[in-house]
Amino acid sequence: MSGLTHVELLWIEGKIERWIRFGRIAHEQILDRRRRVVAFAPGSVFAFVRWASNDYGTLVSRVDVLRACVLGEPCSTVPGVTPGGEVLLRISGWPKVQSVLAAIDAVEALGLPPEDACPDHWRHVHNRISAGHEPRPYARDRHRAWVLRREMTA
Repeated sequence: MSGLTHVELLWIEGKIERWIRFGRIAHEQILDRRRRVVAFAPGSVFAFVRWASNDYGTLVSRVDVLRACVLGEPCSTVPGVTPGGEVLLRISGWPKVQSVLAAIDAVEALGLPPEDACPDHWRHVHNRISAGHEPRPYARDRHRAWVLRREMTA
């Protein structure tokens, strides 16, 4: 399936966890009981969470909200994502990752799928959390404006 963005997922309990927090999966391939590859259609938005630890504690905790790029479009490289994607949000460090997960939960609490939220909202969340501030909550009015703007450009 060419043109799709592939994400390698891995789950080794208590050691390495790579999972999708949200997004519409277009294709899935199970490699074994711990590994699978999921794919996203061009233009779709998804959240990829990576966490790893060793005997001394957490090594990596990171969340990326990405937009799957259209074939031939420039994109940023992200480990585990082929060919890459447009980075809307990139946060590392467990306290900040928790803030991003809370922002995702807040969008879901509105009854909206996070992958349908305005991409600018994820950029806003990235900027605010990176600066140590609380992001403004996503609102139905903002979502309605995003849907209308998207319809006008389509």
